[in-house]
Amino acid sequence: MTSGDNAPHTAAKKSPQECAEERRDAAGATILRNHAGEVWACDFLPVTDLLFRPLYAFFVVALGSRRVVHVGVTRHPTDAWVAQQLREATPFGQRPQHLIRDNDSKYGPAFSRVVKASGIAELRTAYRAPRQNATCERFLGSVRRECLDHPLIVSEGHLRRVLQEYVGHFNHHRPHRALRQQVPDTLAGGTCPVEERGRVYAIPVLGGLHHVYQRAA
Repeated sequence: MTSGDNAPHTAAKKSPQECAEERRDAAGATILRNHAGEVWACDFLPVTDLLFRPLYAFFVVALGSRRVVHVGVTRHPTDAWVAQQLREATPFGQRPQHLIRDNDSKYGPAFSRVVKASGIAELRTAYRAPRQNATCERFLGSVRRECLDHPLIVSEGHLRRVLQEYVGHFNHHRPHRALRQQVPDTLAGGTCPVEERGRVYAIPVLGGLHHVYQRAA
């Protein structure tokens, strides 16, 4: 029996709802791929400190370049605070055409007013559909695995410093397979000077959790 003989049997196992979801996901992926340079996404990452107190990190990510545009940290993510984070992420008219977010209650009327005043189209994901914000969700997983799973966070300020250092490393030095091993800042218009000769030395990041390798001038 050839692989083609199994195709009707495999297709028959899928319900109409599953087939519709696959078509919708494929259409969404195509749209996102064609317009990724015009789309940002935002999301929250809950963190627990050393004394089991809750903290919240808020990220804004540019989907086309994977660049982290903004990171904020607070213990009290009110609507006014989230709206202010968006203002700080969009200075001097630097803004996307579309912003993807979920239906978290932290996004309130103040946030929506800032989005509208900035000329951004607000795109809400469906309930229980993390794949509609897959790039941002994947980034949050990277933050967990590559950063927050290792240090013990003792305060809001400590978490802010750790995340700012990680985001700097992520934007400037961490290559991405989806970007053909380029770094986000390169696609966003930055430059990554490369020395062809000289001794290679390692620069520790986050106390040696990661390293950046450069050649001596």
